[in-house]
Amino acid sequence: MHKIIYCILFLLLFTVDTSAKSIRHYVFFGMDREKLKEATAFLETKDFDGAQIAYSWRQLEPGKDEYDFSLIREDLAFLSAKGKRLFVQIQDVSFSEKWIHVPRYLMRDPAYNGGADKQYHYKFVNHVETDVKVMGWMARRWDENVRARFKKLLVELGKEFDGKIEGVNLAETAYDIGDTGALFPKGFTFEKYRDGVIANMQSLKEAFPKSVVLVYANFMPGEWLPREDKGFLRNVYEAARKLNVGVGGPDLLPYKTSQMGASYPLIRASSAHVPVGLAVQDGDYQHVNPRTSKEVTIAEIIQFGKEYLGVDYIFWCIEEPFYSERLVPFLKATPASGKR
Repeated sequence: MHKIIYCILFLLLFTVDTSAKSIRHYVFFGMDREKLKEATAFLETKDFDGAQIAYSWRQLEPGKDEYDFSLIREDLAFLSAKGKRLFVQIQDVSFSEKWIHVPRYLMRDPAYNGGADKQYHYKFVNHVETDVKVMGWMARRWDENVRARFKKLLVELGKEFDGKIEGVNLAETAYDIGDTGALFPKGFTFEKYRDGVIANMQSLKEAFPKSVVLVYANFMPGEWLPREDKGFLRNVYEAARKLNVGVGGPDLLPYKTSQMGASYPLIRASSAHVPVGLAVQDGDYQHVNPRTSKEVTIAEIIQFGKEYLGVDYIFWCIEEPFYSERLVPFLKATPASGKR
């Protein structure tokens, strides 16, 4: 049954018309917001509609019910004065053992079970996770108490910024903790994690009814599409459409096999119904296009995003030398690239 569903989704890749899409190009500064004011090329390139900046939950809520949105206010004021828009990414997951993005009070109060748990690099040999190394930290999205605190953050953000910023996105859904249960954190199940992701999406939409909202739904723990489909990622996309929450992911990689079997068909099928945004992140500029066996070009990335996935937003990272030597010159030489 699952294979039949995926065949239908792949057929939609060729039947959904994406030609009417108008792409908005944003520069993804990540958490390096200090580079924003130094980014002369960004400010001078008309095809860049704005900046996407990531702010950690810990930055935004330094103490329980103590909110500090000064960084967002500063960046919003600066961009507005330059005729650019702000897209906010709320970071509750990290990819380094030294960074934990949840507030400290969550880690100290037993009611929140530490607030965050580790994710891992590992090898899967004979149905056992081996050579395990810590890769980073994930907020306990499956934990109702932690999720309630995250909802309060979203509510407070929405009160001040809804309609003033272009949009806000939640960080990626991928969470690497294996399948056997040996690395599972307290209280975790695949189903609880899925339900927590969907609950956060609903909270985000309620808090931001005017601004664009996105969830980076790329992979889900407990399955590997299309070979092993438990319905978790499909459930997230079904919920996104019902909630009118946009979808996308952290990597725009033309024809990449893993994404083609997982999120890309779902993104494509959603593109006529909800906003779509994907990021070109560190390493993506060096992606080898399987159809050409050559390093992907800026033109190919835009074409794939527009015609294949139906994106509304592309968030371009500032990885050098690609950003300065390829992206900026391309957009300056090709006015209104990807736009109608």
